[in-house]
Formats: sequence, structure tokens, C-alpha cells
Amino acid sequence: MAKALTIRPERDRARLPRKRGGGRAEKSAARRQAILAAALDEFAAQGFAATRLDDVARRAGVAKGTIYLHFCDKEALCQVLGRSLLSPLVRMLETIAQTDAPLRTLAERIVDVFVNEIYGTRRKDVIRLIITEGPRLPKLAEFYYREALSRVIEALRGVLRHAMERGELENDAILRFPQLLVAPGLVAIIWSGLFDRFEPIDVRALMNAHLDLLFRERVR
Repeated sequence: MAKALTIRPERDRARLPRKRGGGRAEKSAARRQAILAAALDEFAAQGFAATRLDDVARRAGVAKGTIYLHFCDKEALCQVLGRSLLSPLVRMLETIAQTDAPLRTLAERIVDVFVNEIYGTRRKDVIRLIITEGPRLPKLAEFYYREALSRVIEALRGVLRHAMERGELENDAILRFPQLLVAPGLVAIIWSGLFDRFEPIDVRALMNAHLDLLFRERVR
């Protein structure tokens, strides 16, 4: 079971109520947290298009109007949810990419982050939501590409470019297509949603086997 995540507020375009008093501010923050958690549950279960704000409000234990005190609409709610969950992860990967270490070492750290901070958490549900809903909701897909994916790809390109300069890569295929580095992780997310009940997949072993193939090492 994926571990719970605290959905921390990030800078966004949501409308925030201005209230005086620490107690009121804490209650407002708690309601916001409850709304985001409920939205994640509903989006994961129903998909973005089928989710109703009435259902989010019911699950969060608030009135529907309370949602509009914090978020302009369902799309803004989804964007804030994704930003609050994915932004810390993006910063983590960018930090790894700035580390001066052999490529295989950095790749293994990226695998650790994926297994522990994505596959083992509710972030997996957010990524699955993007995969399933993105083709029908191009603006939502564009938002996640701009906020997270493009930054991760750029960070990976920096790592791979440095590795190429040090002679750690035989050709530039993975530099041209850095998606190859994390492709098994996306396969694992899709697999887990469709077939995990029939044949569970060891995502860490899968990704490490992929690294062996990429770097032409003997599979252990």
C-alpha cells in the first residue's frame, strides 16, 4: 500500500481567505489539506472528468462552497494538488543531478527516489492520472509538463551530457532521449494499475535490470 503523503501548500493561483487569528488560520489550512487529500482520492478513483466537487466536498467533510474559498475551480484544484505533490520531488531530482558522481551511481539514486518517493506513495496516482487524462485534457497535460516533466528532463540531460563528456557513454542515444532512463518506472505504474493483482512487479529490480542493459553490465 502506498504510504500517505502530507500535501504541503505551494505557491499557486488559488484564492486564499485572509483571516486574522492563529486558530482560524490553522483551521483554514486544515480544511485546505483535507480538500486536497479528498481531491486526490476522488481523482484517483473517478478520473478528473468524472470527479464532481460535490464528491470532493463530501469526502473532505466540508461544504462545497468552502472549496471555492481556496480554489477557483476543479482545474485549479488539480493543478495545486499536482504542484504540491510533485514540486518537492522535482527539486530532489534536480539536486541529485547537480551531484558530481559516476552516472551509474546517480542513476541508482534516481531509482531510489522513484521507488520510495513515487511508486511507494500517492504520487503514483497523480502520474497515473496524467497518463490517463492527459490526452483528453491537453491544458492539464501542458501544466504538468511545464511544472514537472520538462524540469526533470532538463536535469537528466545535464547529468547525461556530463557523463558523455567524461566518456561514460558509448553513444548519445540516451542523451537525445533521456526518457529511456525512467521508462521502466512508467511501465511499472501502468502495470500496477492493470495487472498487479495477477502478477506483482518488483519495480526496483525492473529498473536496476534496465540500468544493466543501458550500461551494458552483466545482469546480477
